[in-house]
Amino acid sequence: MAEPGGNGSPLISFVVPVYNVRSYLRQCLDSLLADDSVPVELIAVDDRSTDGSADILAEYAARDPRVTVLTLERNGGQGPARNRGLEIATGAYVWFVDSDDWLADGIVPAVAARIAHLDPDVVVVDHVRSHWDGTVDASRNNFAAAPEVFALHEWPKAIEILHTPWNKIIRRSLLLSTGFQFKTGWYEDVPFTYRVLMAADRITVLDRVGVHYRQRRVGAATRTVGEGHFAIFTNWAEVFDTFDDSRPGADKLRGLLFRRMIWHFLIVRGNDDRLPDEMRARFFTEMNAHYHRFLPPGGYPVPGGMDGLKHRLVAAGRHRTFQALRFGFRRAQGAKAGGAVAVRAARRGKGAARLGRKAALRAYYHAELRRPQDPRLALYAAYWYRGYACNPAAIYEKARELAPDVRGVWVVRRDKVSSLPPGVPYVVAGTRAYFRALAQATYLINNVNWPNYVVKRPGSTHVMTHHGTPLKVMGLDQQDYPGGVQDADFAGQMRRADRWDYSITANAFTTQMWERAYPCRYRTLETGYPRNDRLASATPDEVARVRASLGLRPGQPVVLYAATHREHLPGYHPPFDPERVRAAAGDDAVLLMRSHYFHDRSGAAPDPVDLPGVRDVSAYPSVEDLYLAADVLVTDYSSVMFDYAVLDRPIVIYAPDWEAYRMIRGVYFDVVAEPPGAVALTLDDLLDAFRTGSYAGDAAAKARAEFRRRFTSLEDGQAARRVVETVFKD
Repeated sequence: MAEPGGNGSPLISFVVPVYNVRSYLRQCLDSLLADDSVPVELIAVDDRSTDGSADILAEYAARDPRVTVLTLERNGGQGPARNRGLEIATGAYVWFVDSDDWLADGIVPAVAARIAHLDPDVVVVDHVRSHWDGTVDASRNNFAAAPEVFALHEWPKAIEILHTPWNKIIRRSLLLSTGFQFKTGWYEDVPFTYRVLMAADRITVLDRVGVHYRQRRVGAATRTVGEGHFAIFTNWAEVFDTFDDSRPGADKLRGLLFRRMIWHFLIVRGNDDRLPDEMRARFFTEMNAHYHRFLPPGGYPVPGGMDGLKHRLVAAGRHRTFQALRFGFRRAQGAKAGGAVAVRAARRGKGAARLGRKAALRAYYHAELRRPQDPRLALYAAYWYRGYACNPAAIYEKARELAPDVRGVWVVRRDKVSSLPPGVPYVVAGTRAYFRALAQATYLINNVNWPNYVVKRPGSTHVMTHHGTPLKVMGLDQQDYPGGVQDADFAGQMRRADRWDYSITANAFTTQMWERAYPCRYRTLETGYPRNDRLASATPDEVARVRASLGLRPGQPVVLYAATHREHLPGYHPPFDPERVRAAAGDDAVLLMRSHYFHDRSGAAPDPVDLPGVRDVSAYPSVEDLYLAADVLVTDYSSVMFDYAVLDRPIVIYAPDWEAYRMIRGVYFDVVAEPPGAVALTLDDLLDAFRTGSYAGDAAAKARAEFRRRFTSLEDGQAARRVVETVFKD
């Protein structure tokens, strides 16, 4: 036998089937390639992904010689993809890893050490279930009780280890000698697991977590309702049809496998996320048939208690009794929960039933929900009802042109009514007219989430436009950065995102981040941002008109400074000296300063500081005007950089608190290493960038060009048209 990993060959071949997992793929690949102390190869098999996963694979293959990408001619499913990867694997061992899971730190060297020590046929690693809400289910395996190395009949408890390929590292020669081929469809891992374990003479278990088994909120087979779950029967049948009775301890193993089969059937039969009610009787019939077809002649160890009762009902084919048992258990659980709720309500005080104005309006809203929807009504809002702005405003204007039969109405706060353009229909938030429109609208377009109390009616269409390309982490990704979390109710965030029908993104990067941060069942429209259509289409004459309206002379240098807020540091302002920055930009320069929209701008003064050439434009209604007027943008971590980049003008990243911000708030990429232009980490650096002209030099222009390639390729002035034609006219 050749030495594992010797002669320049890899010790482990990772085989990763990939299909439409761009939101999770990088985490998976990074975990496989993190340790270069063990010779490995990574064979990624693209099963004709349609979501951009192929681009990510190409990126990794281009920069890491350990990565090989196979692209299949047609989509065939996870099983055939694994087969193709195995065909070209050269490692002494093969590790099939699912592309939405990831390996624990340090597990690859630990596996390599176990292989070197024991020369096993199979290494089994432990795993944890990592849920979308950040919770982790600890392992239930007792690996410490296992012999150091064993065959299956010597420690048959291994049958109860989760029957998946991704928790097993298998000698490649063993795989080839068994001739096993994964089938298409679900539950193909069942015959794989037990054929491998039966064939192996030397199995070892590594008593440490090796795999984070991602429990996806949506999209996983285990959370998909449908006919595909009937594949469990053919796959378990294969286990028994190919069972080797000549193996030591065969009779005992057959009985334990049979018990495991019935356990597996019961898991699927009792899961509402897998079987609809109309399929349950047929599924039970199949359970009964397989019970009698494969029941060992000598019987099997029937479990005790409630599990044993279920086994007996399956054996007797008593579906009605089985169903009654299930419903009776649910009713008991519901009664128990209901009683607890009643007790809690009583403790809160019996006199809390007074109906205030807010409660009356909510009641009115729910009454309006019983009335028919208006198929021609579209309700728009932006920035928590702060006014007419952003992507919703651009969509509203284009819809008036392309879908004139749809009537658009805006929701605004009472103090923002005066900011609306003349002739724009509106309702004031919190009024009866608002709740009536909210109940009856067929289309709801917003760049933030609607309030929690909003009900998504059947037949309505919710469009989440967002309001920027994300640099800072959002949604579920914030769980890794608790210091920057303002809304820790991640389940509530997901419930709000569950209302989305469409999610508008400006580029592939944003699509990937949103789908990971908000794993819900919306359709992504990767169209570019409608609000940037104006920037992409702006003419020199329009720029001149905007500058003139702002009192700026032709040729006068204009710097726009727009910093983001720090949720984790209320009241923080980066060190910034407007007088010195304006002076560094030129004697005739004008510095425009704009606060984040979270700072209430209603009372902002036009000139908060008495400095020549420095103006506060926080209350100016159109940030797009300010973009057009400015010759250069100075910002930190704000999404304004992605919008301003459409204009292909200089950008300076001024990031004096970068290390603290990325560590506490969390970011999706290193904007200092991959900037849209020049970078200044101190105020002196910022002043030098203007004094020397480096902010507009060749290095800055090169960085800007790469940034634009990555983030602005879709910004062609037609984004709003694409959204309207899909949402209103599809």
